Amino acid sequence: MSETLQRREHGRALRPGVEYEFDKLVIPREQSRNSVTRLLVDRAEHGGWELDRVRIAADGTRRVVLRRKIIRQPRLDWYLA
Repeated sequence: MSETLQRREHGRALRPGVEYEFDKLVIPREQSRNSVTRLLVDRAEHGGWELDRVRIAADGTRRVVLRRKIIRQPRLDWYLA
């Protein structure tokens, strides 16, 4: 993949009790549609990501936002004490 691929990750809650982790990708216009499709399918199958948003800029740059649920384990302090 190209070195111009940029990523940022952060989390936020869209609904009470459900948190998502987001991954923003900026894919240059030189990447073919097939290679972008393979990249996104691979991240969905192996990383648990789902497609949230795709924006194509006037210069052909694709801005892709992927998301996945953050699953929190409940604390068992009361059980272990």
